[in-house]
Amino acid sequence: MPTVDIPAGRMHYVEHGDGPPVVLLHGLLMNHTVWDRMIGLLPPGFRYLRPDLPLGAHSIPLEPGTDLSMKGLNQLVADFLAALDLRDVVLVHSDWGGALFLTSYGLDERVGRLVVLPCEAFDNFPPGLPGKLATVAGRVPGGFILALRQLRIRWLRRTPLLFGWMARYPIPDDLVRGWTEPGLRDARIRRDLLAYTRSGFPARELIAHTEELRRFRGEALILWSSAGKVMPREHGRRLAELIPASRLVEIPDAYVLSMLDQPAAVAGAMSEFLLTHRAHSAE
Repeated sequence: MPTVDIPAGRMHYVEHGDGPPVVLLHGLLMNHTVWDRMIGLLPPGFRYLRPDLPLGAHSIPLEPGTDLSMKGLNQLVADFLAALDLRDVVLVHSDWGGALFLTSYGLDERVGRLVVLPCEAFDNFPPGLPGKLATVAGRVPGGFILALRQLRIRWLRRTPLLFGWMARYPIPDDLVRGWTEPGLRDARIRRDLLAYTRSGFPARELIAHTEELRRFRGEALILWSSAGKVMPREHGRRLAELIPASRLVEIPDAYVLSMLDQPAAVAGAMSEFLLTHRAHSAE
């Protein structure tokens, strides 16, 4: 798997295809493999890149002392785009919504359009029961080791406190083992994760950051799940109303990880969004 050097260290990523760049992000305690089931359903003619963000399932720890607050993570995303000289990027969000704040931090010059799957927004940081458990685990000595081990137990994983409200259908064991292995193996990975979960999520500031999306002038597809588990259903509508050139599409029978629950439906909506813009650009 290739790596790219950024000021904070190295980041793993995977890519395939050629053409305009589409960068797919992931959430806490996940990595690029969350998109494996769906990536082959997306249309050719695009360059799909999936970085491993330092959210607990990354395989390369960052430099000690790296800023992994919300602002720091936004800088990492911007550094990744700059290191690969990606321009007019379609940035795809899922679960972790922090990169929506690129506009707020003035780091969105390389982002042309957005695809927003269910993710944190407005005051929903940390989100629902899983987010609150992650915050508690970060405050208790050894808490994340215990949480990672619990994620490997199928029946525990299906509870609302863990991934039960993240995915409508069971997440495969091999996928979860890949997500939990780095943190169980390497204390430096847990250090990175703790730096984020302990950085704080002030509600007023986060709402203000989300509201800054009014300034985003590119097109956006809000691809929300109708079930509204963990990420409230109304947040999809509110984001669509907030971003000037946006459209809301709801995915039925899916929770937060709709790319796992309904990969064909998610890929179909994303494909239409990507191909329609390409057709208009060619006119």
